[in-house]
Amino acid sequence: MGTFSIWHWLIVLLVVVLIFGTKKLKNMGSDLGAAVKGFKDGVKGGMDTADDAGGSPPQVTGTQKKADPNTVDVEAKTKS
Repeated sequence: MGTFSIWHWLIVLLVVVLIFGTKKLKNMGSDLGAAVKGFKDGVKGGMDTADDAGGSPPQVTGTQKKADPNTVDVEAKTKS
């Protein structure tokens, strides 16, 4: 009684097909497949960008010239 036989599953499948129809079930299946594929691509793409961003931070050297003479370095200026 705890397990379903093949006849139970066939009756459930028949009821689902009668309610939704084969065309709608086909569309739902292809939509579900596209969603799963998009999710996998998103997860894979997220891992690729995380690996690239995990490198060392950019090095800032003191020899860089300022483009604008009005630019003030906030670490060098102190409040008086």
